[in-house]
Amino acid sequence: MRLALAHARYQLLELFRTPIAVVGSAFFPAAAMIFFVVPAVGDEQVAATYATAAMVTFAVMSANIFQYGIGVAEDRALPWDPYLRTLPAGSAPRFAGRVLAGLAMTYLSLIPVVVIAATLTEARTGLARLALAAAAVGLVSVPFTLMGLAIGYSLPAKAAIVVAQVVFFPLAFGGGLLSSPGQAPGFIEAIAPYLPTRGAVELMWAAVGDFRPEPLSLVMLGVWIVALGSLAGWAYRRDEGRRFS
Repeated sequence: MRLALAHARYQLLELFRTPIAVVGSAFFPAAAMIFFVVPAVGDEQVAATYATAAMVTFAVMSANIFQYGIGVAEDRALPWDPYLRTLPAGSAPRFAGRVLAGLAMTYLSLIPVVVIAATLTEARTGLARLALAAAAVGLVSVPFTLMGLAIGYSLPAKAAIVVAQVVFFPLAFGGGLLSSPGQAPGFIEAIAPYLPTRGAVELMWAAVGDFRPEPLSLVMLGVWIVALGSLAGWAYRRDEGRRFS
């Protein structure tokens, strides 16, 4: 655990040396709150609460896909990365440290969304539900962490940037993150249950309100986690094999 924390500290220091990387992960969800949520449903308590939960999911997805997808690909291009792989501690502490740093950045990226919701909208939830939502964030970050790792270990940095951008917006729109429960266009409601974003946002809606997740969305979220975990593991092993073959 000590080594994992040391690697997490190193990852966070690297990120904070480039402040725009920290700001960028929070910008899109905060901007969406200001331009879409506040004027549209800001004065409706239930709708604003659900919309805030959706923007939290948006922030979780943004932080993990871009941080892992682009960050891992960039690290692989540096001489420091293959050196770390030769250390006797092995890959587990470094991998765990990256995940801990990513989780810290995920929670950090949520601060602007929560502040905007609390000050500019009527979104409200109790302390128990707030704690449940905070725990749900750790759970819903899993598929997007795995997706980012799969991208980062599969592709060079320039390609990873493009792929991360290409998958991000369709997943956000297709999962219904920019609409309240049951209010998305018909074609979005038809495809949403099959995307990981839908299962994730439904868990967040259930955490902050009386929403009941659809079984299909939760089953598909589990399928995505298994599939993305397998893909990320395969990409990591392939990259490891190429470096030491």
